[in-house]
Amino acid sequence: MSAAQTGFELFTDRNVVAMRVNGELKDLAATATDADTVEPVTIDSADGLSILRHSAAHVTAQAVQSINPEAKLGIGPPITDGFYYDFDVVEAFTPEDLKAIEKAADRIIRQGQRFIRRVVTEDEARAELANEPYKLELIGLKGHAGHGESRTDDNELVEIGGAELTIYDNVDAKTGEVYWKDLCRGPHLPNTRMIGNGYALLRNAAAYWRGSEKNKQLQRIYGTAWASKDDLRAYQERQAEAAKRDHRKLGQELDLFSFPEEIGSGLAVFHPKGGIVRMEIENYMRQQLLKNGYELVNTPHITKAHLFETSQHLNWYKEGMFPPMHLDEEVDEDGNITRQGQDYYLKPMNCPMHNLIFRARGRSYRELPLRLAEFGTVYRYEKSGTLSGLTRVRGLTQDDAHIYVTDDQVKEEVASQLRFVFETLRGYGLDDFYLELSTRDPAKSVGTDEQWDAATETLRQVGVESGLELVDDPGGAAFYGPKISVQARDAIGRTWQLSTVQLDFNQPELFELEYTAADGTRQQPVMIHRALLGSIERFFAILLEHYAGAFPVWLSPVQVVGVPVAEAYDEYLGGVIQQLKALGVRAELDASSDRMAKKIRTHTKEKVPYQLIAGEEDMANGSVSFRFRDGTQENGVPIADAIARITESIATRAQV
Repeated sequence: MSAAQTGFELFTDRNVVAMRVNGELKDLAATATDADTVEPVTIDSADGLSILRHSAAHVTAQAVQSINPEAKLGIGPPITDGFYYDFDVVEAFTPEDLKAIEKAADRIIRQGQRFIRRVVTEDEARAELANEPYKLELIGLKGHAGHGESRTDDNELVEIGGAELTIYDNVDAKTGEVYWKDLCRGPHLPNTRMIGNGYALLRNAAAYWRGSEKNKQLQRIYGTAWASKDDLRAYQERQAEAAKRDHRKLGQELDLFSFPEEIGSGLAVFHPKGGIVRMEIENYMRQQLLKNGYELVNTPHITKAHLFETSQHLNWYKEGMFPPMHLDEEVDEDGNITRQGQDYYLKPMNCPMHNLIFRARGRSYRELPLRLAEFGTVYRYEKSGTLSGLTRVRGLTQDDAHIYVTDDQVKEEVASQLRFVFETLRGYGLDDFYLELSTRDPAKSVGTDEQWDAATETLRQVGVESGLELVDDPGGAAFYGPKISVQARDAIGRTWQLSTVQLDFNQPELFELEYTAADGTRQQPVMIHRALLGSIERFFAILLEHYAGAFPVWLSPVQVVGVPVAEAYDEYLGGVIQQLKALGVRAELDASSDRMAKKIRTHTKEKVPYQLIAGEEDMANGSVSFRFRDGTQENGVPIADAIARITESIATRAQV
């Protein structure tokens, strides 16, 4: 490279849509020199798809304003598998509106408009976007950046992140006419034609501006964009399958749980059948905990504010906590306060209380690692727009554990915890994993550089030695330490973050935790936070979708239903069901007046693993017929063999 060259000059491959210059994503129109490290970004890469989707969001907004010039622009970031754009409009979008918007967007795509980046001053941006109140607010946030006056989330940074304030113009490639503009950090595709035919709008929904219910409710359009039409079709097929497996739909159909309006948003109740599944999930987890050297504890749901002041959660996590309750105040008959009250909070975390258990008496190095585990229900004030069935709730039960170790036990304990995680998750039927390493965000962390570097390197070594793929998550750690998380893929290939193992060198110091070392000195332990399932509610939803409601026998609410061919065989088959019940099997006899065919359809729809059918020949031979969920049937199975098969499948947690 003899002189500065643009990305267009450096890369001739049509799949290259942007470039990384010294690690920073840039448009192909940007320039680079011999001194720069330059890498191509292809449209089918993770970065390329993000750029494609953000460009598609711009085109969608342009299409909306071409139809409704009065629509005001919110933000339009790329998200997993797609994008969204928020608009302030008088009336909510209809399905017919989305069709018209998609048609207008298609014209823009085929026109091949160029995305042109311009650096502007704050005054210039305000002048050009004077009719866009939400953009003006974002410009104000940019002006306050670094002064602690405003906070921006990652999606807002798509518009105002980076060192400069920039606007992208959508320009006619031949005449240079500017059709549309938007405040944006970029980068973007070279032109709209590269969006191609892998673009589609999906749905619309209401969304509060900046995610706060205090702000105006806007209309959000969701869309998706892929590198090819085939990729789009594959995505749509996955979405159709995911819709069939939606835990909210299955939860209602199978009578597992609900969210009564009388209780409140994000607060679930589990019905008897859901309660059985939940019990089995927890029981297996408890068995694993006891087998792996954990001690079970229990803590209250509410605590004085001082505890969370000590742990610093009120500094770092207050927005995610329910408001305090002011209690304990006493007043005399004249209205004078005779005893000062104090604030109590519903706990969002269990760890501060576990620290108090550790601190309740002197500890010796001989007790470490000390592994404290709890199914602890916590409460987090999630914004209403983020709530989603059981996967995002306000009341959740964590399978929480905190392990206290010496410095020289850290690496082996983290490795041991990962082995424990993999073994346990496989027991639930999940076995496709990779790891993610979340590292420090300097703006949101406590502790020294040396502590963070040493802890991060330890986690990285353990991750590499596990043999699994290890992916970096820069800046994704909590304020108190780095973490490794286990990402699990379900039956249709979706990724869920499940287990986390996180180091904490902050709380032991804040709570003045100590143990007596072998040489008699007082030492501070290292604390490891470990959540294996994340929360029972979310894990319940993941398993429900993974199995599409057809839980393996050991997890199924009803494991066996007896279906007599006629009333004359009720007593015979009822005896088989009673034998199963005596062995702890969840078995029922359907002695209703429904026809046999209807009974079979009903229990198949309810996804009961085994239906036992009996008629004259079975009664004569001391046998039953097995009918399975897939509609296959096996006749003439001796009763003893049938009982043995069922009990063995439960005891071995067979994935059938």
